[in-house]
Amino acid sequence: MDKKKSDKKKNRRPSVLLNILAGLLVIAVLIAAAGLALRLVTQHNVTVTVPDLVGSSRQEAQALAEQNNLQLVVTDSVYVSRFRRGCVYAQNPKAGEQVKKGRKIYLTMNASHEKQVLMPDLVGYSLRQAKVELQSRKLKLGKLFYVSDIATNNVLAQLRSGQEIAPGTSIDVGTVIDLQLGLDPDDAYTAVPDFTGYKYQRALSSLQDNSFNFGAAVFDETVKSYADTLAAFVYRQSPAASDGQTARLGTAVKLYFTLDTSKLPLPEEQSAEEQ
Repeated sequence: MDKKKSDKKKNRRPSVLLNILAGLLVIAVLIAAAGLALRLVTQHNVTVTVPDLVGSSRQEAQALAEQNNLQLVVTDSVYVSRFRRGCVYAQNPKAGEQVKKGRKIYLTMNASHEKQVLMPDLVGYSLRQAKVELQSRKLKLGKLFYVSDIATNNVLAQLRSGQEIAPGTSIDVGTVIDLQLGLDPDDAYTAVPDFTGYKYQRALSSLQDNSFNFGAAVFDETVKSYADTLAAFVYRQSPAASDGQTARLGTAVKLYFTLDTSKLPLPEEQSAEEQ
């Protein structure tokens, strides 16, 4: 009897091992199938390179997106006068990035037409208040015209291209607005500030803050592009900012710009030491 039982146990062992192996094989097949299905669903390792859409028209961008199995979504628009109108101004993700097929590319378009804003009523404002109000509406402060009045720097009229413009008028963003300001004869002169070292935008803003007009900008040979213009700084001005030098409010100041730091005047103490 013992011998028979032993033989039966021996015969069962191969069968158990085969069942275990078969079970493991089934599990392995299921895991492989699940992984394959997951890759098919998520498109694992199936990516495309995002094309450069900036500067393309809406139609051109759409054609490129379809070629690359991508979707386009316009999320915003801006108006940049120096950029091609009606075209893609920015994109996210950026060109060159690897994304999955079907990915949405979010676009910012450059508007075909300038945005419009309503002209505010600046009459009665101070020069400083009027400047802030214009900036808040993305309008530009232009020339300052002074006429005799009891209140210096009080806005008496607002003008566009030499003509008065009524409050509430719809105008393009970036429109230049000139101001007619009051000037008390007893308060008609002020010290000329020193704009040396100021960059273009800061110099223009400071001129207006000090009740002067931007007469002209003279750029030397180091300034060769628009980017250079913004980076250049004042190294000379006319009238000069001499001690005690004054000028009438509204005077046009001529500014000279450069990228050459050697043209900047030396501080008085350093100049004296070198002598």
